[in-house]
Amino acid sequence: MNNAQKKQASLILWVVVCFWFAQYVYIPYQTTYLIMVNISSNLVGMIIGAYGISQLMLRLPVGILADLSSNHKLFIILGSLFAGGASLSRILLPADIGFFLGNILSGTASATWISFMILYMSFFNQKDQIRATSRIIMANNAGMLLGFVTSTLLYDKVGMMMICAFSLAAGLIGFALAFFLQSTKPSHHTNNVSIRELIKVTANKSLVLFSFLALVQQGVQMSTTMSFTNQIVQELGGSNLVIGMSSIIYMLSAVVFARLASTKFLAMMSMKLWICFSFLFLGIYCVLVPQTNSILLVCLLQLIPGLGTGILFSLLTSSAMQSIPDQKRSTAMGFFQAVYALGMTIFPIISGSIYEHLSMKHAFIFLAGTCFLACSISFIHFRRQEKREKEVNQKREVYQQI
Repeated sequence: MNNAQKKQASLILWVVVCFWFAQYVYIPYQTTYLIMVNISSNLVGMIIGAYGISQLMLRLPVGILADLSSNHKLFIILGSLFAGGASLSRILLPADIGFFLGNILSGTASATWISFMILYMSFFNQKDQIRATSRIIMANNAGMLLGFVTSTLLYDKVGMMMICAFSLAAGLIGFALAFFLQSTKPSHHTNNVSIRELIKVTANKSLVLFSFLALVQQGVQMSTTMSFTNQIVQELGGSNLVIGMSSIIYMLSAVVFARLASTKFLAMMSMKLWICFSFLFLGIYCVLVPQTNSILLVCLLQLIPGLGTGILFSLLTSSAMQSIPDQKRSTAMGFFQAVYALGMTIFPIISGSIYEHLSMKHAFIFLAGTCFLACSISFIHFRRQEKREKEVNQKREVYQQI
């Protein structure tokens, strides 16, 4: 990577920080604010789930358009603009309609996340893809962390509307910085292929598997740390400051683990063990959080989903992209992100409905069950993969002996 590429890669990371700050600065208090203005928990789940609706609809088309045009700069500019504009909706209509429309706009912005990742990863060779993925996810988490710290320190003093104003400002800053990105194609980009050929990539078995696993991880994250875990802390008597600190612990953990995922720390265990254990612990987290009466314990448990966001999601993303040709990576990334957006949409809705009709504990049990299922599927996949590799090696040895 030459100096110009290093500067461009660094600039992308700064835009990423602004982008995700704008997307998440209001998140720690979104659920508690909506419930405070007398919106039912069932409707709150739908509002939170609306964030994934536009992503679900747009991410694959955006991925195809990005592969056809290679104009990732344009998508990054538009994404940053939508990220800030979403909070303008919340400011102008500070109730259920404003937040519903705002979350749809935020989801539209997140659909452009494809271009952020593909453009950044294009500066790294194949063997450094996990490191590149971990770095941009670390910048992603850093933007969220800064947002959580800002809202935690200022929410009680300035209120939700000013927090949304910070979101608007960050989106506009990212929008301005994005104009300094180069609009040239990545050096490894090959000739465009037909839309039909691009769509065929969605049949890739590894892409489908790891997309489903990401669906579970992102769905559980959106339903717990980004939503109902905060409600549990409030019901236990936690102040707005404590709710914010709980979210900060989660995001700080996510940043640290994402940083570790870009180092030799990842070599401590195989990918199989990292993925399986991450889902296992995430399921245990969902079992324990609604059972405890201790705010301190809930805050400590927030370290577990930080592992899921920092390491697990990095591994799922890089694994999904591993066997995808360069000219189809945006489409594949669009499919990957659309699938996990489905989890971000339906999991909060299902969890909110279970909470409304049964209890919070039952909602978290449902989420725990999906984590244990993902753990089992991961284990079976890697066992079969190891068996196939062993058979191939045995055949190779026999062939060499002949």
